[in-house]
Formats: sequence, C-alpha cells, structure tokens
Amino acid sequence: MIQLLSYHQFADLPDFDGNTSPRHLRNTSAPSLKKEPPSATNNHGLSGLRNIGNTCFLNSVVQCLSNTRLLREYLISREYISEIRTSDNKGSLIKSFGDVVTELWSDEGKVVNTSSFKSHIQRYAPRFMGYNQQDAQEFLRYLLEGLHDDINRVAVKPKNLPEIDDELSESMKATEAWKQYLRFDNSRIVDLFVGQLKSTLLCTVCQHASTTFEAFWDLSLPLPNSNSSSAIRLSQCLEHFTKEEVLDGHEMPTCSKCKTRRKCTKRFSIQKFPKILVLHLKRFSPFERYKKLSVTVDFPLTNLDMSAYGSTKQSCTYNLYAVSNHSGTAYSGHYTAYCLHSGSGQWFEFNDSRVSSISARNVVSSEAYILFYEQVPSVGASRL
Repeated sequence: MIQLLSYHQFADLPDFDGNTSPRHLRNTSAPSLKKEPPSATNNHGLSGLRNIGNTCFLNSVVQCLSNTRLLREYLISREYISEIRTSDNKGSLIKSFGDVVTELWSDEGKVVNTSSFKSHIQRYAPRFMGYNQQDAQEFLRYLLEGLHDDINRVAVKPKNLPEIDDELSESMKATEAWKQYLRFDNSRIVDLFVGQLKSTLLCTVCQHASTTFEAFWDLSLPLPNSNSSSAIRLSQCLEHFTKEEVLDGHEMPTCSKCKTRRKCTKRFSIQKFPKILVLHLKRFSPFERYKKLSVTVDFPLTNLDMSAYGSTKQSCTYNLYAVSNHSGTAYSGHYTAYCLHSGSGQWFEFNDSRVSSISARNVVSSEAYILFYEQVPSVGASRL
C-alpha cells in the first residue's frame, strides 16, 4: 500500500458508504451543451461506458485515464503483462482495467460494460462495493494505487532506511529522498503520475531552515475567495497552495536547532514535476459537510507554466487533455468527463454511454473538479 501524504486530503465530499449515504441520492443529468455528432474519421476512443448503478464517478475517471496517452499506450500494447507481480497473485485489477481501455479504443460508437472491472476494484478497495455514489478524486487515487500495486517493481521492501544527511545540498537531499521512495514504490504508474514536493520550515527565532521531501500523486488545491461569484484563476489556486503559512500557537513545531517549540513558517514548492500532473479543485468544504463551492476556476487549455511553483524555477509547461466534472450538489450530483481526442484534436464530452463533441471554449466551467495535464517535452528532449 502507498502511504498517503500528510499534506494531502481527499475531497470532502460526503462519505456515501453505509449509513452515511443520503437516501435520496440520484444521478442528475449534466447540463446540456450544444452537441454535434462525432467526426466520421479517427473515431477510436469515442465509446461510452454503461452506467451500471451510480457509477458515473467511475466512468468519468476511466475516460480521463483512457485519454492519458502514455498510460493508454502502455495498456493497449500489453507491456504491463510482463511486469505483473505474479508471485503475489497480483494482476487482476490492471488486466481488467487494460481490457476496458483496449475495448474503448477498438470499436467506435459502442458502449462498454465495466461490471468486471468494478468487481476487481471493489475487491482491492471494499469501500467501492455496492452502488452508492462516490467521490471521483478518491476513486482515482485508489485506482492508481491499485494499478501500481499490481506492477510494483519492488518485491521486497526495506525495513529501515538511513536518515538523509542534513549537511547535503538541497538538490542532493531531494535526490536521496526520491531514491528512498523508489525503494518502496517503483512502477510505470509512478513513472507517469508521481512528483516530489519540497516542504521548507523556517524558524522565526533562529532563522534555521529545515527541508523535507515527499512524493505526491496529485495536488489538492484550495479555492481562494470561493464565496465570491466572480471567477478565479488556476494560478491563484496554485499560489494559495504554495504560499507561506505561519505555524503558531498549538500548531508550533519543534525547531531542530532551538530544540524547543517555535513559531515557524512553512512553504511548499514542487521539486520534481510529474509527466502527468493531476490537479484536484477542492470544491467540497471541509467545514460544511454538504456545501459545494461552485465558483468557476479559469484554467489554461495549453501552456500551463508551472515554473513559478518549482523549487529551482526550472521551466515546465503542461497541456490540458482531460477534465472530470461534477454537476449538482454534494447531496445529489453527476460526473462527466471532457477529453481531448488524440486522433482528431477535438474535445468531446463523455456522459456515461453518450459521447458528443464540444467546443474548446466550453471546457472551462464551474463544474470542473479534476484537471489532467501532460507535460510538454522540453526542447531537445525525446517524447515518450
């Protein structure tokens, strides 16, 4: 199992398991957009997914991952077969998911059934048993973890790891921390989706700075000024995530130099950018259980420049290729996906079994929940 990060919180959507499930939950229709029939050419990958009972959250995530080029090519080529940990009886989840993705890209216009895949994911993560509505971001994390677990290159995990020398340079510390992470979790899924965060803790008394590094699978971004009716920019969310935070009062940490609790500042930056950057917009309030924040977040479809949020200010640019959308309320909602079709270069809406072309100008909406970006190769770098 992958250790979840201390900074990371899953979406605060109500837990729909068991007794906490709202009795009146229903799937509501996504808002209608002006739709056109799919193009007559390059139609592979334009198949829908059958809703087998409140599974729109699953369908939305599967369509987004199906349109993740590097993952799709890996699955359709069946390269993963040779990497399955057969000694641990692993492989059933990635095989069933690979079958779904392959079917989505083999016949255009058909509707794919996910019953077999769902049975495998709920065996891996029993919280997804039954047919209650679930949170798409939480499902995404469990699914990626399960796929990784099936093909983890690490057969025997070390019991103890040496502490990283505090005298090393920041870049060397980061490198050593990443090497240590890979001694536990190392797979093609990690190659694609996992990045590294740098956390800097600064004592306001002695000015001693201590740094730690941790892996991340996605970034959960708070929505600043979310009570306002006016749109906010994605850059504001990223700035809010990486801004300096003051730790005082009961939150005061112990300064490693002063050897006592001190008022400190804490700041995150990105040390290692992943090939696939997943950004989760925190639309569900952690303070009001059933409140959804419906403010529009304006995000770029191309050339998302992340250099300002990196530890070393290295150049890093991303292009959007998929969005998981949530319409409705925390009580009653519906998930869809917008995906950029690699064959036609056109955007499509995937609403369970229905697939329709949409204009690029409709991709940004107040319903965007999870954003999927692919890193643009730097000049001179080979494209995987």
